[in-house]
Amino acid sequence: MDEKTMNQEQQEKVTNDEQVEGSNESVNEEQEQHSDEQLQKQIKQLETEKEELKNKFLRTQADFDNFRRRTQKERENDLKYKSQELVTEILPVLDNFERALQTEVNDEGSQSFVEGMKMVYNQLHQALGKAGVEEIQAEKEEFDPNLHQAVMQVQEEGYESNQVVEVLQKGYKLKDRVIRPAMVKVNE
Repeated sequence: MDEKTMNQEQQEKVTNDEQVEGSNESVNEEQEQHSDEQLQKQIKQLETEKEELKNKFLRTQADFDNFRRRTQKERENDLKYKSQELVTEILPVLDNFERALQTEVNDEGSQSFVEGMKMVYNQLHQALGKAGVEEIQAEKEEFDPNLHQAVMQVQEEGYESNQVVEVLQKGYKLKDRVIRPAMVKVNE
């Protein structure tokens, strides 16, 4: 082989090596660029997941706070109205006491019995008052469907329209809750 051919081969080899190096560099650059893109995608995906988890945590925290407030309010109401069931059972007894005390007695022995019954009635009434039970005022008041139950409508002189004329059965409230509305006659 002559020197000229050898030089040409060496130049071709150098050119080939440069091309391989150039292509290797471009492949390396492409791989780095591809790797950077993948990392950016992963970062975005992780940021999205983080935001979703943060929102989920905040919603769960708010739900828990609402639950805690609701149960606290229910507990307070339970304590406030703990005697409601007992009061509901006692109200008919109170009505019967009132009816019994309205009967007239003529002899002295019966009179002392009625006085004893009045004392028991007053004690029962006071005990209910201490528990927060109060009678709903209805007679000559304006009809209120939240407090009164209209059983009849009448036309009476001396009463305004929608005014309670007569109470047929007393109504009661426990603190601010109506236990039993008053049954009333209302003027038209």
